[in-house]
Amino acid sequence: MKFLANENFPLLAVTALRDAGHDVLWARTDMAGDADELILQRAQDDERIVVTFDKDFGELAFGWGLPSNCGVILFRLRSQSPQHLRDRVVEILGDRTDWTGQFFVVEEHRIRIRALP
Repeated sequence: MKFLANENFPLLAVTALRDAGHDVLWARTDMAGDADELILQRAQDDERIVVTFDKDFGELAFGWGLPSNCGVILFRLRSQSPQHLRDRVVEILGDRTDWTGQFFVVEEHRIRIRALP
């Protein structure tokens, strides 16, 4: 899958996703300092799924009318240890293939889904 990891996404998780065969751009290195709107635009242009810990992406995705060839996965995990985040991200993203066209909120013990407009 093609992901665009927001700047706040941990390097260990980005590396693990790449090692699992995913195509991952990381905003921290590929789009350093770019506004959230530019990150969403790049996701739309490249047909990528945004992975983030930033709650603003939900509001932006719906307000902007992010198209169905994209998606947003908002992680709301309690533990902030880089190793735990890496393991959970790889586990969760490996369990599904229906990320496109959806807004997901991933919590420790549940995943909420809402279709993008």
